[in-house]
Amino acid sequence: MQHNGNSVTTEALHPELEATLGLIRSKLGNSTDLVIRSFTVITPLQAHPAAIVYIDGLANVKELLESLLVNFSDTQTLPQLSSETSPLHWIRSFMLRSGDISSLYDFEELCQAILSGETIVLVDGYAEGIAAATNEWKDRGVTEPNSQSVVRGPREGFSETLRTNTALIRRKIKDPSLWLETRQVGTVTHTDVAIMYIQGIADEKVVEEVRSRLDRIDTDAILESGYIEEFIQDKAMSPFPTIYNTERPDTVAGGLLEGRVAILVDGTPFVLVVPALFTHFIQTAEDYYQRADIGTLLRLLRYVCLFIAMFGPGAYIAITTFHQEMIPTQLLINIVAQREGIPFPAFIEALLMEVTFEILREAGVRMPRTVGQAVSIVGALVIGQAAVDAGLVGPAMVIVVSITAISNFVIPSYNMGISIRMIRFFFMMLAASFGLFGILVGTIILVLHLSSLQSFGVPYLAPFAPFIKEDQKDNMIRLPQWMLLTRPHIVSHQDRKRQQKQPPQP
Repeated sequence: MQHNGNSVTTEALHPELEATLGLIRSKLGNSTDLVIRSFTVITPLQAHPAAIVYIDGLANVKELLESLLVNFSDTQTLPQLSSETSPLHWIRSFMLRSGDISSLYDFEELCQAILSGETIVLVDGYAEGIAAATNEWKDRGVTEPNSQSVVRGPREGFSETLRTNTALIRRKIKDPSLWLETRQVGTVTHTDVAIMYIQGIADEKVVEEVRSRLDRIDTDAILESGYIEEFIQDKAMSPFPTIYNTERPDTVAGGLLEGRVAILVDGTPFVLVVPALFTHFIQTAEDYYQRADIGTLLRLLRYVCLFIAMFGPGAYIAITTFHQEMIPTQLLINIVAQREGIPFPAFIEALLMEVTFEILREAGVRMPRTVGQAVSIVGALVIGQAAVDAGLVGPAMVIVVSITAISNFVIPSYNMGISIRMIRFFFMMLAASFGLFGILVGTIILVLHLSSLQSFGVPYLAPFAPFIKEDQKDNMIRLPQWMLLTRPHIVSHQDRKRQQKQPPQP
């Protein structure tokens, strides 16, 4: 038996039922949720003691126990066992009605099956167990995603159950080429991690790279997809995310149809999608549900907001500190009059407001939902007005910081939004030190860094750099659906054809 590339000592099942049950009780520490139900299998030659083992709360055993025990008690309706027939074969063929039944010969595999919610049937005299798939536990069901809401589009989001999430994707892509691979990661948690892709569309090199990176993970616990993301990302020291996460099934389905690979982790509603490009974090699922002109306008607006969120305070600091000649005379006079009694330079003024707003934003997220929004909004208004009245900051700086914060909220991806917030402080320091020249040098460094990034072998800035003319149809602008004839060339290297050109016919 192998796990994460390391050898694990295995132990075969004991033919004596009581010895096996004793090992199970000892291994699980006589846990109170461990249920062992004993019964007897009667054959023409002898009676065989047997037992059912499962974890209360993980296994849905009501129907299984009813059918199994009724079948054993009502032996008159069952064919008689011959002397050559194994009781295990009889149980497997006639008495267990579960859809997925497997045989177990290893004690470690048996324990993992029990802890995964399966029901185990053991018979005295046989070093073999029968595992019936009865995995079923409570979940919150399919609800509307909170992190990625849309005006027009599906309202369903992933849940914490892996099988529910895979079913939501298969509901949208009913194709036999949609393949699913599952492995367990974590030497203690044994978390189920699934890889989903469309065979014939996804790049085989990317799929193999995903398998390789997952198999190299050697840790004791995987509790959320964020653990996986940190282990398999291309560059750990970059502030920019190179793996896209979402809780929307339609977004994952769209990525799979473009040739991407989805990574699903049991216990979290956030699914990872690779490879992820810079433009991927600026787009939303709603871009494809609205008309092409509306989708294009919204995308361009997001790019404008991204630049405002990144360069807004830095540009204000640089212009008011070093380049006052760029400001219209009347506006300059107003700004100077507002800053007359302010004791701090523009950088300290902006830093004070930015840090205050970050504190309010984090407080609004962590506080109870019923009061979080009210506290964050009222706090921003009260503190901003009080800071102006106290002469700590000028009204112009409050406006700049407010517009910057609102622009940051327009960025669809939470991870990318955090990255922009971090880089904003970097540009503020450059602007305070060197003015617009510092912002220019910082921009060059930023572009060079982005150009060096890759996501599973795909350039991060594609299709900007390298420039791919064919992929510009669904980049900053989006052409109508009937003109999107091919999949992205940078992602899909096999079946690129998506449809025939079919313009609307009146």
